[in-house]
Amino acid sequence: MKPITPVLPVREIDKLLLSMANSGFQGRKLGESLNVWKSMIEDPDCTILLGLSGAMIPAGMRACLSELVERRYVDVIVSTGANIFHDICEHQGVHHYRGHHQVDDVELFNKGIDRIYDVFAYEGEFRDVDRLIAEYAHSISPYSGSSRDFIKKLTGHLQERWPSGRSLVSACADAGVPVFIPALSDSSIGIALLMARREGADINIDQLADADEITQIVEKSQKTGVIYVGGGVPKNFIQQTQVIASIHNNDCGGHAYAIQYTTDAPHWGGLSGCTFEEAVSWGKESVNSTQAQVFCDATIALPLVVSGLKGLNLERMASPNRF
Repeated sequence: MKPITPVLPVREIDKLLLSMANSGFQGRKLGESLNVWKSMIEDPDCTILLGLSGAMIPAGMRACLSELVERRYVDVIVSTGANIFHDICEHQGVHHYRGHHQVDDVELFNKGIDRIYDVFAYEGEFRDVDRLIAEYAHSISPYSGSSRDFIKKLTGHLQERWPSGRSLVSACADAGVPVFIPALSDSSIGIALLMARREGADINIDQLADADEITQIVEKSQKTGVIYVGGGVPKNFIQQTQVIASIHNNDCGGHAYAIQYTTDAPHWGGLSGCTFEEAVSWGKESVNSTQAQVFCDATIALPLVVSGLKGLNLERMASPNRF
């Protein structure tokens, strides 16, 4: 029995979180997640995969995510298409705006304003970005490749046209961090590519290639650590790499480290809330994995934990070129 340690208010976020790890409830879990992430970073054999769902870019998390990439605190990103679309918008100077969740949505519709809870954006500007992506698809037609390859090429195009633009995808391109979008058609990027296809472009995103490419990364890694912001498709896409590898006689033993920040509860039976203990039964997490599952809004957890990691100032060498 170890006594609960009172959490003392301090200026340094890393010290605050480390103190919270000795407290109770979700505060403890948030503090523990910093320790687990720290262990991943300090493990030279660990490849770190980040699953990104929810509207994190519209909510203002772009700089926090880019910081993780620039410091090499993640090696691979698997995202919803929506997050990457909104990131591409920001790269071009198309912004998201502070709105309100109590508003007349009919009036917003009539004014061409889209709402994501309390975040507003202009539908017309989104459609301009759709057109840009469609035009790029025409320029590389005929094309067939994984979402990782397509996003890498599209990011290069963005960096040429908007060299001063800042985005998560540009940070990933500069750091050599691959970005996978396993449900790309379920996003405005998919809408743009459908536009191009209906206009005659020969464009195909090979999602099976995505599954193969990311599984090969896991198979070539001595250990893997996973971090899930939300759940959904990105979470399962990363989780299933362990199953795919084992089917092909490359049993990796499950992910060695695991963190999740979610507001979904496990008792509804959905993947976004299911526990890492449940994942052990599938062979997705190692039976000896180091885990922290935090039931907390990611827009609260992510800035705190990224600030904590930055405060620890952990040095991590560039990952070997597995990708």
